[in-house]
Amino acid sequence: MTIENTHPTLTLVRGLPGSGKSTLARRLCQADNHIQLEADMFMTDDTGNYRFSRARLGEVHKRCETETLRHLRDGHHVVVANTFSQVWEMQPYLDMASDMGITIQIIECQGQFKSIHDIPDRNVREMRNRWEKLPQV
Repeated sequence: MTIENTHPTLTLVRGLPGSGKSTLARRLCQADNHIQLEADMFMTDDTGNYRFSRARLGEVHKRCETETLRHLRDGHHVVVANTFSQVWEMQPYLDMASDMGITIQIIECQGQFKSIHDIPDRNVREMRNRWEKLPQV
């Protein structure tokens, strides 16, 4: 008999645009019936089409954090896929996991596929240049 873990878990999937974050997150969620969230999900217009707006970045990341917390409080396992190029960008998620006493896993994608959002190469290079490795624990 298998006893399922009833405590929510949080998985962060990080990587550069086109590294496979969304694909991996989607597969993890399909296999385990987890909730998938990404800031990009909240970067859509009224018809549901993706529309990047630098001015809305703070707002959409905050919404992703809020939705993550809501789902965790409801007892769901959550997978968040965002670039997370710098460690401080993950800090709100690390803090919420710590505050709630839940398990957190960080997965780093390093594939080199085409970005689904057609991000210019120069922007990807800038992200790569500011990339921070995870601290050793």
